[in-house]
Amino acid sequence: MSMHKTTFVALFALAAFISLPFAASQAQAQQSAFSAAAPRIDGFDVEPVAQPAPGNELVFTLYGSPGGAAAVQIGGATGGVALVETEAGVYEGTYTIRTRDRITVASTATANLRVGNKVASAVLDEPLVGKASARRSAPAAASAAAPRIDRFDVDPPARLVAGEELVLTLTGSPGGKASARIVGVKGKLVLDEIRAGLYEGTYTIKHRDRIAADAVVTGNLRIGNQETSAVLGQLLLAGSSGRQARARRAACVDCGVVEAINLVEVKGDGSYLGMIAGGVAGALLGSQVGKGRGTTAAQVAGAAGGAYAGNEIEKRMKSTKHYEVVVRLENGGSQTFSYEAQPGFVVGARVKVENGTLAVI
Repeated sequence: MSMHKTTFVALFALAAFISLPFAASQAQAQQSAFSAAAPRIDGFDVEPVAQPAPGNELVFTLYGSPGGAAAVQIGGATGGVALVETEAGVYEGTYTIRTRDRITVASTATANLRVGNKVASAVLDEPLVGKASARRSAPAAASAAAPRIDRFDVDPPARLVAGEELVLTLTGSPGGKASARIVGVKGKLVLDEIRAGLYEGTYTIKHRDRIAADAVVTGNLRIGNQETSAVLGQLLLAGSSGRQARARRAACVDCGVVEAINLVEVKGDGSYLGMIAGGVAGALLGSQVGKGRGTTAAQVAGAAGGAYAGNEIEKRMKSTKHYEVVVRLENGGSQTFSYEAQPGFVVGARVKVENGTLAVI
């Protein structure tokens, strides 16, 4: 082998040897850069309970970066809840309220999403207990002026199918927290303030979504305890005119969607009749103590215990149950309707308020 050929082979081998660690270090740098990207939370939502009673369930939904581990910590609760990734980027979990919990209308919840060694957090911006209760507990006069929404738009896709994106933009008062709800989509989309007074969010349509071209989309802007809502005035398909949607909504200001159906039990009031009946029964039972001779103490104790038991039994016998149907109206507001029997509605049904009651449309 000639001297030149030997030198060429040696140089080639040396170049290959040097390139191996360089390629490896480059791959490691790319992997490190990928893992260093912070996870993102696009939406954090809860289905509130009418009352924070033991056994009631809080259902949480979180939208964000896929492939992570999500959990929720609840103020006043003795435990947290892990969220399961039901599909890419969608995490769901249910917390059953316990006897020891002290959850109130003022309690909030914090979600954490971990991907690798990075964690993103979001605080729930709505009450865990029914909105009607939250409004009653709010101060009568707020210290800050209500926020303002100047414009609410969407950049619609050509088709409403899985994988397509809806880009929502809201313009209004700066420094607030903006979000949007889309009928046919479970949960709420967070709109980030990309510059003062301009909020934007992108929602990727999922397979389970049932979004119609004229679906109602409500934008919300909250500053402190004040919140303002606006309904999108255009269709969700590119090239479609919003006139039909606006005309339909203008003609149906009393239309909305069933947001929740809650069973409420109200314990009745006991009366002196129940106490007397229970007291007599208790006294008779107490007189049997001591082989029938009885004692004054046993009779008194039996009468007192029987009176209490009789009063409680009467309360239970007089207790009533009714159903509360919470409706989210197309104008952004909400109303609650009470029914003695189970109503013929399901959550998500479109309804209309007619003469103080609901009708399916």
